[in-house]
Amino acid sequence: MDQSKSRVSFKSVLFLAVPFIFACQQEKAHDDSAFPFQLPDTKPDRDMSSAMERIYTDYLSPRPDNNELFSQFKYTELEGFDYHDHDGTISRRDPSKVIRYDETYYVWYTYRNTSTPPRGAARSNDTIPSSDWDLAEIWYATSRDGFSWDEQGVAIRRPEKPLVGWRSVTTTDILEWQGKYYLYYQGFMEASGKRGDDCPVAVSYADSPEGPWTAHNEVVLPNGKKGEWDQYSIHDPYPLVHDGKVYIYYKSDFDEKPDLLRMQGLAIADDPLGPFTKHPLNPVITSGHETSLFPFKSGVAALVYKDGPEHNTIQYAEDWVNFEIASITEMMPWAAAPHVPDAFSDTKDGRGITWGMAHFIALGGKDRFHSMLVRFDCDLSLDLHDPEMKRHRVNHKPDVYFRQGLSDRQRQRIDD
Repeated sequence: MDQSKSRVSFKSVLFLAVPFIFACQQEKAHDDSAFPFQLPDTKPDRDMSSAMERIYTDYLSPRPDNNELFSQFKYTELEGFDYHDHDGTISRRDPSKVIRYDETYYVWYTYRNTSTPPRGAARSNDTIPSSDWDLAEIWYATSRDGFSWDEQGVAIRRPEKPLVGWRSVTTTDILEWQGKYYLYYQGFMEASGKRGDDCPVAVSYADSPEGPWTAHNEVVLPNGKKGEWDQYSIHDPYPLVHDGKVYIYYKSDFDEKPDLLRMQGLAIADDPLGPFTKHPLNPVITSGHETSLFPFKSGVAALVYKDGPEHNTIQYAEDWVNFEIASITEMMPWAAAPHVPDAFSDTKDGRGITWGMAHFIALGGKDRFHSMLVRFDCDLSLDLHDPEMKRHRVNHKPDVYFRQGLSDRQRQRIDD
């Protein structure tokens, strides 16, 4: 054989083999090296555990400090609301998103002012409420700073029987659309608890946040058909504007007591008065008790708290439908109603939120049961960096833990 050809052939094989040998050596070093002391900001090219893979693939940042969708929450008692010595006859709960109009903040909420605290469905009548949200109306308040509020009075009264909401109108939220304002709310036609907590969604509209409000007097978002997950209730309607349409996220209770499930769905319409089409992938969020969302970048973020396998999470959906967990946090606001400046602007660059309203419930015990409005603050904003809000944990005093003590039945089981 020609020696020159043999040398060329050998050189060719060697040329091809060297990268392979080098790669094998690199792979061996790659596999054997320990994880670096300083956490990389981007996903390193190395074998990692599922947990380490997850902090790079599932979250906006591997560090909570740098995750724009992670925050702690701070709470402030509000000025301007009287609760009748907290005797249970006055309750304010389930606030709407906070909007700003003419340099003034507006919020709407469920307001109950009854002769007695709630007494349960069996003892309820035309003047005695069955629940904290029975025999209620929608009231509103205004503020210049978000801390001190002036209660303005009723926005939506209960209509005459048999119109939608004649028993109670509750749990409202606000939409601004083409220069008009729309309040969506739950409309009860019987005392809550007589057949569960069953109700559809109604709507009223006005030319100004001040009203007057004109009732549509029709169900705008109906319950599902028999056998469907939302056949009995459409709760917490929460409107946003996306792609030139009205997106209403809502919650429903389903399955059988005492193991009720609470998940969230989505309905979409070209007009605020409908017709609304429920999304075929509903439910789109598997957890949470109230709806609370805001545009974030090109997608939408959701505060998911109380109830379900993914409670105490903040989730994100780039397409506004398929939500993924963006962070896990604690002490999240109940019935969070954030101030969302770009809620209705159809933005493709949502900036996030820094504050809003929420409620504390079950105050006063069984015989004085009522709720109160509070303010929460956070850093879920692309335009703010508050290191205090990005701390990884909240230190509770021992009494917080001791209040979660064993029930008498649990103690008896242990003692036996």
